[in-house]
Amino acid sequence: MSMPATSDEVQSLPTSRDRRSDSSIESTRGGTQPSHSIGSLLMRVSREPLLHFTLLGAMIFGADAVLHPPAKEEKVITVTKAMRQSFIDNFDEDKLRTPSDEQLSKMIESWVASEILYREGKSLGVDRGDEMIRDRIAFKMQLMIFDQIRVPQPTEEQLGQWFAENHVRFDEPERVSFYITPPTDQATAQRQFEDIVQEHESEELQQQTRAVLARPVASLAASFGEDFRDTLLAMQQGQWKVLRSKDGWHVARVDSRHQGKLASLDQVRDEAARIWHTEETRKLAWEAVKRLKTSYQVRYEQ
Repeated sequence: MSMPATSDEVQSLPTSRDRRSDSSIESTRGGTQPSHSIGSLLMRVSREPLLHFTLLGAMIFGADAVLHPPAKEEKVITVTKAMRQSFIDNFDEDKLRTPSDEQLSKMIESWVASEILYREGKSLGVDRGDEMIRDRIAFKMQLMIFDQIRVPQPTEEQLGQWFAENHVRFDEPERVSFYITPPTDQATAQRQFEDIVQEHESEELQQQTRAVLARPVASLAASFGEDFRDTLLAMQQGQWKVLRSKDGWHVARVDSRHQGKLASLDQVRDEAARIWHTEETRKLAWEAVKRLKTSYQVRYEQ
């Protein structure tokens, strides 16, 4: 590290007389050096701030190396067979291609470089207070926990009970398709309705009118309000009508309506078993996290 020269440092630089003294010392090497020249040299050196800084730094790093020697195992990076296989498996999602030796080598080198940077950064404390790094480490721990959990296939009784409680997730909902104009005030919506019925609506209104296709009936109330839903479902197909939603007044027309259909377990058995397995795995993983939590004391600042 270079240090800016102060006025004192400029004054302490060797003068032409000092340089001649240094030359005389060099010429007498191998013989007896004048004691007053050595003393003068030591005094000049002792006044160099840059030398003081360098020596102090060396002492600090030397003491740290003695008191905190690096752990040997932290300097070992192991690329396991399982890890190599994971690089191969993740190279192509469809498993149609495998990486070449050169591509595999580059992926491994990239991972090793990332691991080195992570360890060095962690040793310097750069992860402290960084939410992104914390979340990535926590996510990696989640994957490790999930990987250790083994959930057997559900019995017929287990799957049947679970499906009975969750069948709505597989049922085909009742759906409705309709056209609707943008929200406005009641008087404007009434004029638009009359123009539409008489087929005199403006081109702008035609462009602004949007089609809502196969919308689940159960979601209408949340988006438009219960009154809008009830009025819309009571309308005949192809009928235009002025309706009020949570956002204002509209002109709407029902285009089609399809009744819902209850699903049977036989129709969705594979999907139901997959979802059941995922939820059971999550449940066991959360129980594992709660067991880890028992060794921690959580404090909440008021």
